[in-house]
Amino acid sequence: MRVSIEMPDRTPLIRTTAMPADTNPYGGVFGGWLMGQMGLACGSFASRHSRGKAILVAADELRFPGAMAVGDELSVYVDLLRQGRTSLRLKADAVGRARDGEAETLVASGEFTFVALDADGRPRAIG
Repeated sequence: MRVSIEMPDRTPLIRTTAMPADTNPYGGVFGGWLMGQMGLACGSFASRHSRGKAILVAADELRFPGAMAVGDELSVYVDLLRQGRTSLRLKADAVGRARDGEAETLVASGEFTFVALDADGRPRAIG
């Protein structure tokens, strides 16, 4: 069952289409693929926001309230929850849209923590 949601007018960091290779053995879109797309979107946000290399150190509060089918469009939205001296805590919402419609469904969400690194691979101040 798809539950429609109302997304605020904002731009996704990633927008892609689920393909047959992205499915689990039961034919649904694989949760690991969704997590990977969310991680990519958060990584893009973290690198831009910190103006350099930032690596993923934790993924928490992962939830999969909806489902996607092959051909559905995935959009990943990222918000900054908290910024520390060297780290960022980000919230990602993965939203599916049926290929032939406009209704959007929250299919996954989670929080991702990144640490900004300097050229020597040590944590660096963001700012």
